[in-house]
Amino acid sequence: MAHTFTNLLIHVIFSTKNGELWIHQDIEHRIWSYLGGIARENDIKALPIGGIENHLHLLLGVPPSLALSKALQLIKGGSSGWIKETFPAMLGFGWQDGYAAFSVSKSQIAEIEDYIRKQREHHQSKTFEEDYRAFLDRHEIDYKEEYLFD
Repeated sequence: MAHTFTNLLIHVIFSTKNGELWIHQDIEHRIWSYLGGIARENDIKALPIGGIENHLHLLLGVPPSLALSKALQLIKGGSSGWIKETFPAMLGFGWQDGYAAFSVSKSQIAEIEDYIRKQREHHQSKTFEEDYRAFLDRHEIDYKEEYLFD
């Protein structure tokens, strides 16, 4: 796209299927690295990726030629298959069907990066579910409780 200049930064959050505790500390860095590799292969800029056992956060720079839904289909679908193949004890692993995504301005990058890097510390005082709802409420997104974590 000649003469198209964008900086489309998106903070994405999604959980494991049913919020199950699959992503243990001893493998999380391999998973985050793999997710970053999928992003790079698809011209998506993967800034910090982090989370805890039942969810993750990504700060993504998405090119204008790629729909966010397609970007997440590539990332979630590709990583789910790889996780099952790489970690035999995780054959039942899956990501939740949906996700939450929020636009991020350049002035917020450092704050969001810090938040993503400190997930373990952050979730000592707040559950993932509480945090997820708080993000949705802060961004005035309507939701039905029964569909949040399936």
